[in-house]
Amino acid sequence: MGLKAALSKPFAAFVVKGINKWKKNAVQAQQDTLVSLVNAAKCTSFGKDHGFAEIKNYADFKKQVPVRDYEELRPYIDRVVAGESDVMWKGKPQYFAKTSGTTSGVKYIPISKESMPEHIKAARNALLTYIHETGNVDFINGKMIFLQGSPVMRKKNGINVGRLSGIVANLVPAYLQKNRLPSYQTNCIEDWEEKVDAIVEETIQEDMTLISGIPPWVQMYFDRLSAKSGGKKIKDIFKNFKLFVYGGVNYEPYRAKIEASIGRKIDTIETYPASEGFIAYQDSQQDKGLLLLAKAGIFYEFIPAEDFYTDNPRRLSLGEVELEHNYVLVMNTNAGLWGYVIGDTVKFVSKDPYKILVTGRIKHFISAFGEHVIGEEVEHALLSVANEAGIGITEFTVAPQVNAPDGELPYHEWFVEFAEVPEDLVAFSKKVDEALQKKNIYYFDLIEGKILQPLVIRSMQKDAFVSYMRSQGKLGGQNKVPRLANDRKIADDLTSFIN
Repeated sequence: MGLKAALSKPFAAFVVKGINKWKKNAVQAQQDTLVSLVNAAKCTSFGKDHGFAEIKNYADFKKQVPVRDYEELRPYIDRVVAGESDVMWKGKPQYFAKTSGTTSGVKYIPISKESMPEHIKAARNALLTYIHETGNVDFINGKMIFLQGSPVMRKKNGINVGRLSGIVANLVPAYLQKNRLPSYQTNCIEDWEEKVDAIVEETIQEDMTLISGIPPWVQMYFDRLSAKSGGKKIKDIFKNFKLFVYGGVNYEPYRAKIEASIGRKIDTIETYPASEGFIAYQDSQQDKGLLLLAKAGIFYEFIPAEDFYTDNPRRLSLGEVELEHNYVLVMNTNAGLWGYVIGDTVKFVSKDPYKILVTGRIKHFISAFGEHVIGEEVEHALLSVANEAGIGITEFTVAPQVNAPDGELPYHEWFVEFAEVPEDLVAFSKKVDEALQKKNIYYFDLIEGKILQPLVIRSMQKDAFVSYMRSQGKLGGQNKVPRLANDRKIADDLTSFIN
């Protein structure tokens, strides 16, 4: 055991002891966070405009600060981007995380000198809680890879701008730098396929023990490693590969294929980082719930999903949430985002401690006929049937077909790339439809009432979704295929890839 591995166990025990203190008092930690955030920003333009000096509690805060998305906050954000100080948070941001918005074009998310350390600390603590629980420190002695965006920064009015993963790449602690791959030069390659090939060349002879990234792009890395090695499983290329850390998408649709590529099951840690803040991570191998970081410079609000599009949606603090209920996540951060709708929906699976699962995106749903089918429901319907049949799913998305041909009833059209196509696709589709009906009563009523016909599954060509993402200039990095949409923009582009 190396020195770093030996020291990691007592350090992990120390850190987990601190986490356990606020974990047991998460509601109070959130109340303290709100007071701290408001006091820190009361002299900013936003704080003055919204009466922060008079805010004493959450009830006051809700009266003074409305819920907004990026576009609605943009008049303030544009001033920050232009280089103005003390607009939404004291001083100027340390970085802007550059992201792509569906309606806003490029978005610039401020990251402050107070918020950046919370990103780093949360990523570190996810690993330390794993070490404390399992005692597994072997991965520390080997090489680690983080499949991420380019670390190259660009300046905008004197402030560094980059992708979140690229910003974080510049801030990896010194004690991990010697173990970290790929090289800086390779990490700077912009073309994703060229970058993956270069990473394969750099890593195939190394002792990789930890691999981290968004599952579909890690799968691409594994596929190319296997091809380069003459078809070997990842366990035979990296014999000491111990831990897979992921985030960004639900892992379950990818689990079977990734485990097949590896050649065995492996410990995994799910994380929930966003440009706006590091929200949660999996703190136990015995539990899929993600520990909500209640003391990390973020005050969370939760809007019941069914209320979100009403005129006066309910806004709840952490102490008011219920288990197994879908909420739209709202964030107030130590980088100056206030009442900010991140776009994700979550549900609580535990309140002692507070743990969540990400259930989808509030704008990613199908409700062409009032059914409001969400991501969690389509994933459950497909995977429950596929897992029972032993069929692997590579990728999929769902869209409504309102104008069905030949006067047929409309339906939900599923575009599915199978690892192995079912022998009887019609029978498979019927089972998926029945599973979806059980998850969504409105969908059941529409099928029963002959408003919709049962769903239709289109079997896609191999690498159909990779080809689609390439055609959109969104291959790799933090880009993800939406699970479902209420329009046919993606669906119509995918029709050329149907088997």
